[in-house]
Amino acid sequence: MSKSTDERGRIYLPKDVRERFGDKYRIVELPSHVALFPVDEDPLEGIRAAVGDAFEGEDADELKTAARKHIKQEIEDEERSRRQEG
Repeated sequence: MSKSTDERGRIYLPKDVRERFGDKYRIVELPSHVALFPVDEDPLEGIRAAVGDAFEGEDADELKTAARKHIKQEIEDEERSRRQEG
């Protein structure tokens, strides 16, 4: 699907797209393009629907803390690898 912006920079999504994915989107800028990702009204409910009961009984704050630690470790590992290559 190809869309153009209007004079104010707005993009209009077709009704069938809005009905399938909703009205809220996160805009993600990537090196080669821009992507739109639908945002659920209740993001936690959207995640639960996507993964089923995989996190049943888990505390959301503990999951966030663990995810942040994991991401931090990945970044540190990547930086260490870059230094060793260069």
